[in-house]
Amino acid sequence: MATTIFGLLILLGFAFYVMNPEERMRVGREGLAAMGRAKDTAFQEPAGCESFHDALRARTPRVLVTPALVALNAAIFVLMLFDAGAVSNPETLVGWGGSFGPRTTNGESWRLVTTMFVHSGMLHLLASVAGLVQLGFILERLVGHVAFASVYVASGLLASLVSLSAHPVAVNVGASGAIFGMYGLLLASLIWDMLRSFQGRSALGARLSREPRAENPEPLLDGTAVTIPLMVVRWLGPAAALFILFNVANDSLDSAAELAGLVTGFVWGLVLAREVNERKPRVLRAAAATAVAIVIVIVSAVPLRGVTDVRPEIERIVSVEDRTASAYQTEVDRFKIGRTSAKSLAQMIDQTIMPELHEARVRLMALDGVPHEQEPLVAGAEAYLRLRDESWRLRAEGLHKSDMLLLRKAESPERAALEALQRIRPADQK
Repeated sequence: MATTIFGLLILLGFAFYVMNPEERMRVGREGLAAMGRAKDTAFQEPAGCESFHDALRARTPRVLVTPALVALNAAIFVLMLFDAGAVSNPETLVGWGGSFGPRTTNGESWRLVTTMFVHSGMLHLLASVAGLVQLGFILERLVGHVAFASVYVASGLLASLVSLSAHPVAVNVGASGAIFGMYGLLLASLIWDMLRSFQGRSALGARLSREPRAENPEPLLDGTAVTIPLMVVRWLGPAAALFILFNVANDSLDSAAELAGLVTGFVWGLVLAREVNERKPRVLRAAAATAVAIVIVIVSAVPLRGVTDVRPEIERIVSVEDRTASAYQTEVDRFKIGRTSAKSLAQMIDQTIMPELHEARVRLMALDGVPHEQEPLVAGAEAYLRLRDESWRLRAEGLHKSDMLLLRKAESPERAALEALQRIRPADQK
């Protein structure tokens, strides 16, 4: 799907390129007009829900956290554009706060928070904004600034932790976990809303059965009660669909992390939004929920401490092989024309090549905190070093003794070593 979308974008770009200036101006005006209509549609309150929105404004007159989150995400992305590297470059993402296991688990745990505000591209940012803005303007007024921020941070933290656990040596960025937490909060609020309405109808029915002559029964809910209309949920659907479809199309939907964010928001919503029909969650309860989330993250992060990325060491081993093999071949060429001796070749193996291999093996064995997904790389490197050591040892011994049988015997472990190295060699070096 991502390839198809990318191809369509290329075709649209080419079509725009071949247009004359007048056509480009017309398309540009129409595009801006379409964006304006989309913006108006996105923020236009659905018909029949005026009383609901009036009640929300009465409960929380100003929305502060949602625009602050949007502004912070946008500001960081704009600053990233001025960075020397490409926005989607892993080094750029890590430099601006993206989560990367070998750094996050080695003294930079703050990346679990900052990664929520880093995006890998304009579309990534726009999808997050689309998923957050409409929902945020409703939920923040419904539950209040503190509870809204509490659920957002808790969901984002736990989603970041799950993503780190699942992909410890990948660069993880984006606010999708936190935004899914907002949808979990909405779901919990709807459930409490329906339960409250059901209880109200049941109590009213019981009261009417006891007092059949009452013409104007007293309402069970006071005038400040807020009930979420179904029309509002439908109104939120297109933005939610855009947010989810973007992640699916770009293969960036980390199901475990997104599910963690959704479940966190739902559970926190069950705790915080129990009386959301009547009042905003108490600040103390929201603060306690945030504290619980932080404790859970700290306790869960302990087993993940000290993650090591073995890829730099693998690249170093590959470099040792390329360098020593090239240097040895140069000496062999000199030997063939009589400019060096077999003894000199053997000494080169004993005094230069073998010590470098031994040093590489010591460094490899000293690696700690290797993630499960990189254990095959370590096993392959160990196999290469063992076989290469054997091949060089046999070759040196054959050169010392002028024994052709030993020299031919060295070829078998050499081939096996090079095959093992080829399997672990970085893709861009194959």
